[in-house]
Amino acid sequence: MEVRGAPAVAARNPTLTPKAIIHQKYGSKACYTTEEVQGSSQNGCPGLVIPQHGPCMFRCTLQLPELSVTSDIFTRKKDAEQSAAKLALEKLGIQPATTNPTIQEAWDDMVARISYLFSNEFLSSTHPLSGHFRAAIQRVGDLYGAIPVSVLASYDAKLNSLCKSINPKVESDHFLVLSLVMRAARLSCSVVTSEEKLWIWRKNSFSPETIQALSNQQFSSIEGIRIKAIRIPCSIEKLVEPITLNVSSDEYYMDVMAGQLGVTDASEVLVSRTVGKTSSEMRLYYALKLPLHLSSSLEDSLKFKEAVKSSIFNARAYCLSGQHIYGDAILAAIGYTWKSSDLFYEDVSLNTYYRMLVGRLPDGGYKLSRDAIIVAELPIAYTTRSNWRGSSPRDLLCTFCRQHRLSEPVFSIISMDNSLDSPNGISEKFKSNVTNQTEEQTNANGESVDAFGREKVTLASTFRCEVRILSKNQDLIIEYLPKDFYRKQNDAIQNSALKVLSCLSKCFKQLYMSVARLSFEDSPSVCVHHENFLKEFELCPSVHSVQRTSVLRKCSLLTMNCMDRLDIKQEHFNIEGPDSGVFPSNGSLACISYVVYLVREGDHMKEILESSDEFEFEIGTAAVVPELEACVYQMSVNQSACFSTVVPHQDLIFAAAGNSVECLSLLSLEGCFLEYSVTLLRVMEPLEDRIEQALFNPPLSKQRVEYALRYINESCATSLVDFGCGSGSLLDALLDHPTALEKIVGVDISKKSLIHAAKVLHSKLSSNSDPSKPSANIKFATLYDGSITAFDSRLYGFDIGTCLEVIEHMEEEQACIFGNIVLSSFCPRILIVSTPNYEYNSILQRTTLANREDDADEKTQSLPCRFRNHDHKFEWTREQFNSWALDLAMRHGYSVEFSGVGGSADVEPGFASQIAVFRRGPLHQVDESYRGRNVVHHYEVIWDWISNNL
Repeated sequence: MEVRGAPAVAARNPTLTPKAIIHQKYGSKACYTTEEVQGSSQNGCPGLVIPQHGPCMFRCTLQLPELSVTSDIFTRKKDAEQSAAKLALEKLGIQPATTNPTIQEAWDDMVARISYLFSNEFLSSTHPLSGHFRAAIQRVGDLYGAIPVSVLASYDAKLNSLCKSINPKVESDHFLVLSLVMRAARLSCSVVTSEEKLWIWRKNSFSPETIQALSNQQFSSIEGIRIKAIRIPCSIEKLVEPITLNVSSDEYYMDVMAGQLGVTDASEVLVSRTVGKTSSEMRLYYALKLPLHLSSSLEDSLKFKEAVKSSIFNARAYCLSGQHIYGDAILAAIGYTWKSSDLFYEDVSLNTYYRMLVGRLPDGGYKLSRDAIIVAELPIAYTTRSNWRGSSPRDLLCTFCRQHRLSEPVFSIISMDNSLDSPNGISEKFKSNVTNQTEEQTNANGESVDAFGREKVTLASTFRCEVRILSKNQDLIIEYLPKDFYRKQNDAIQNSALKVLSCLSKCFKQLYMSVARLSFEDSPSVCVHHENFLKEFELCPSVHSVQRTSVLRKCSLLTMNCMDRLDIKQEHFNIEGPDSGVFPSNGSLACISYVVYLVREGDHMKEILESSDEFEFEIGTAAVVPELEACVYQMSVNQSACFSTVVPHQDLIFAAAGNSVECLSLLSLEGCFLEYSVTLLRVMEPLEDRIEQALFNPPLSKQRVEYALRYINESCATSLVDFGCGSGSLLDALLDHPTALEKIVGVDISKKSLIHAAKVLHSKLSSNSDPSKPSANIKFATLYDGSITAFDSRLYGFDIGTCLEVIEHMEEEQACIFGNIVLSSFCPRILIVSTPNYEYNSILQRTTLANREDDADEKTQSLPCRFRNHDHKFEWTREQFNSWALDLAMRHGYSVEFSGVGGSADVEPGFASQIAVFRRGPLHQVDESYRGRNVVHHYEVIWDWISNNL
């Protein structure tokens, strides 16, 4: 159990894993069978189908001669296998013994291990190193039977483990491993070492019987192979390029590597740890002129330090391996495996390299999981499981830490009691301390589940999750101490993981800044220990921090698009097709098809970089590049659009380019731009709207419009201002009903929403020449960009003001400022304000859990409620809302009455949307000359429409 503030656990010497113990006892008699467990869909409201997606999960069955066990469900195969082995040990009554050798014991074990590696017994084994020995004894001349030290250090896990016991620094210092292995070899009486180079031989020749047995084995002969590999120049200014390794049947492939790297023999070729998946043979090969005499330790050798100092550090190769690599490097997948005695090899393409490079970025894992490297962005919010696409934030953060050789992230869950007596139903009393989420059983969506796979819901509790990122040496790098609480543990974990990922992404963009300039004022809950962060990551180049390739725009994204008499500032998207009337909104799921082309002016080059027939993302969470989201926001279903953007960094281009990357790498990106072709296929309304539609007839949004209409008609209002108009849904709906309104105005801080509203309103108002149409009376319409907490004299003294479902998107302090500004300065005759009733959320919550077997009505009554939308900063109870409104009315000479829509005032818990209607008192007279005397223009006109009938 992890407790906040507890001292970090010191790094310990390696222990035998449960699977290793099983292997020692049973060997090949232990049979592991791993099965993939798919995520299941789950309905929310009756009549609603809310698709659920999540990463694949795995369950493992271990069959032993005397028993069989099945593991829990895990996100990784190896965790499922270790769990099955652990269960088997428990049933067998075997206690795993830790191995904490002393330094002297580790040295003795290393000497013994090297002697064993050069034995007759090992030569006939299936260990991957035995293939190197077989290749070595096929040589003729001085190098007969010689093995490079770097091969022993890189391919034998036991030697590496013993090196870590002697000196933990070997984790990042690959050269120190060479030193320790060489020193142990000199202590062995069964091998000899070269005085000039890093070679090790068996002291006595292998027995003739062993060699004859090897020659009698039927290995498939290789006439000669051609292996595609990648050369990574040490200069970051040079492009990575493909090469071909030609290995003949009688050659040792390490000698071929030496020739490619320009050194005399394989002893000068160093080999990195595996890159990418641990099951692969992909490694980095590089050459370094080492000192001729290694007396004791490379780290103590002045000659070695001088050799390193004179070499050029390869930052891109370091980014892939996490090890210090100097000079040009070759990335290749070649070697011997446990599965076969033949030489294994795979081609490595440029596309593979660039995808690996992008995948090591904090947001790169999300791009790869969406298979949308150009289009996708790490979302700013984890809203609902049904709306999230791609690998979960928690899985992404864990993968990032493994890739960068950090400790597993620590997720600390804090549970708190809930009571509606306190604001938002959260008391200040801790119910429980901390649980270690890694020990919980989870389902395909990453949620805690019981033995039957059903999600665990703790009654009357909310959760928050603290996260700590530590180095292998347990140095604290990032600490996240959130203030937000969630009803479910999984929501708390995923949102905290996403916050840390976003912070890491921001840090990577500032990698080359000094410690003093690193700043994260907008994330006060995130504490970055800058010194430790830079120590771990300062050598990692990222596509964010490397200088961008010089590019040219084809055209400006901000153009003037004439709409009737006045212009609108908007992106030039060239939207085509009839308006279907079905538009996306914040929180909705948009499904698009798209193609991204790389285009170069002048020579008509047009290459497809990325495409998708169906790509879903949630509007309003920045899950795609900004230009694409802005474009889709203005489209209706079945419409298509085309627009252009600047070229992102070349690493993203090459990672997305697929098979064409080799052609692209030869071309300059100078003068290129990206061209997007997009079609909006369908839109799924936000979960909140779907629930409301299932529960209320007509939906709450329509009921709010009808409520406002009643006051508009009763008051004979001729002017209306909608504060926080968003995409213009209320103003659009008002145009479908006959009213006395002649002037309508909308104000919002989102230009993207305002452009959407302008398009919809312009289309409808431009066709109102027919006097029989409801909107025929409208003479003026204006949309302003600005904050509703700032005063603009052009909106003074309107007949009616509306602010429907807006204030909950502000901080509570901002909502109070708005109330004071609107009643003291804007002074509308009538103001209608609506906001969600927090107490009603329990009704909505019971609806979403209606299909759950383990949630009876009496239990869900006590469940803490989450806010209805991820963007809500608060939600008030009826008492809190009434107190806010009464205080405003009393201070500003207004009367106020309370009502609502959805539900009933006489039945608990009241209305779903609570409404306050403020009326200007008789003593509060509007001075019509106020506008002329006090001209204050804080808003920018986005769209202005005047009727042609004037």
